[in-house]
Amino acid sequence: MNTVAMPSNAVTPAVDPRQHRPGQPSGRVITVLSPKGGVGKTTVATNLAVGLALTEPHSTVLVDLDVQFGDVASALDLTPQHFLTDVVRGAATGDAMVLKTYLTLHAATGLYTVCGVDNPADADGVTGDDVGRLLATLATEFRNVVVDTAPGLSEHTLAALDRTTDPVLLASMDVPGVRGLRKELDVLDALGMFPGERFVAVNFADKRTGISVADVAATLGTGVDLVLPRSRAVPASVNLGVPVLQSGVRDPITKALRSLVARFTTEDRAPERRRGRHFGGAR
Repeated sequence: MNTVAMPSNAVTPAVDPRQHRPGQPSGRVITVLSPKGGVGKTTVATNLAVGLALTEPHSTVLVDLDVQFGDVASALDLTPQHFLTDVVRGAATGDAMVLKTYLTLHAATGLYTVCGVDNPADADGVTGDDVGRLLATLATEFRNVVVDTAPGLSEHTLAALDRTTDPVLLASMDVPGVRGLRKELDVLDALGMFPGERFVAVNFADKRTGISVADVAATLGTGVDLVLPRSRAVPASVNLGVPVLQSGVRDPITKALRSLVARFTTEDRAPERRRGRHFGGAR
């Protein structure tokens, strides 16, 4: 195991105080979501977070919002001492300095994490309001807040979307996955969330499926921003708890994931471009 819970004096400031003063825009919140499970949300979220952290250590925190059965800790080979329930209760809710002591450090990359609940029964104690407050606080302390979500549009996911600056919508390269994402896009349209500001990725791309990227785009009614090829390197990385962007394994999926990271490291993604309901969308 390669991580320990972070002591209160171990957090390097994520944002240069010369660039981030009270009243200035806070960090971006990047939420990875999909209507279905098994499409690789956790793989994409963990690799994106690791890639951002490797670009700028201590700049990024990853939040596991698959509240009942999240496996971010497993994907990163972490043994957390604190969990999501700890950071949304007690002193951590009103003091950012205390909150930081409840984060788990991924020592190999400088990534901080909020790991999911230790027991699925504890998920009942986490509300949408808790999620909103947590993400708002983290966004004032970190340049990047990456959120891994459960399948569908749960209370927790909707609360995350209210705070999201950059949604990453993920579908698998199959008919159920693409049609499911089309329905999710329709729901977001009805809610007035993120019009024209969506990043769509397709995972498990394989010419042998009989479906082309053009077919996917036509069904979704929107462009496809990123195609992630099917890769044998990913199951191995998941089993080892070492994301491919951490190991640097030579594989087409590594190049594709690096291009996703580059989207958030080479562009000026101003927080005022937020499209969630909390920031001016439909209420």
